[in-house]
Amino acid sequence: MNPALETIKFSEPLRDVRLVDARERERRFAGQLDEAYERGMLDGERKLSEQLVNQRSEILDLKNGVLNSLTQTLPNVINECQDSLVALALQVAEKLVAGLPISVEMVEASIREALAQMEEATSYTVQINPADLQLLDQYASPLRQSAQADGIELQASPDISRGGCVVQSRFGVVDAQRATKMALLQKSMQS
Repeated sequence: MNPALETIKFSEPLRDVRLVDARERERRFAGQLDEAYERGMLDGERKLSEQLVNQRSEILDLKNGVLNSLTQTLPNVINECQDSLVALALQVAEKLVAGLPISVEMVEASIREALAQMEEATSYTVQINPADLQLLDQYASPLRQSAQADGIELQASPDISRGGCVVQSRFGVVDAQRATKMALLQKSMQS
């Protein structure tokens, strides 16, 4: 049987049923389509607006996190830079001092500086490198000549580095070697 010619049976009679012509049906369909399109556009705009607000919030949180991180990191970077600069300056100073030739004036200055740090005593023993003692003798250093008269005994010691000295008295010891001075300088700069 042809389905288009089949009889449709309803359980109740139909009321307010009218035939709609094709143009009326198209207008209704077009109106429904326009309404659905508008609802879809409004819904899409609303969802997009919500997404933009959420993204702005996330970006603002991210920006604040980065700023807080930088704020906390910056003092550490400054401290690390300062420490690096101090270490670099000490290395440069050590290389400059190590490259200086040892002179009579330098040895005398080292001994005078070490003696100035000592308490008053009647006798001192000053240990210097054998090459430095030979240098003082070679140039007839006034310090070498007046040492015995002032109660200062100059001794050669291979344990003492060139240009430095160690002074001993009954009150204690002063180590005025270059390496010791550099270590003390480095320690004071790091504190």
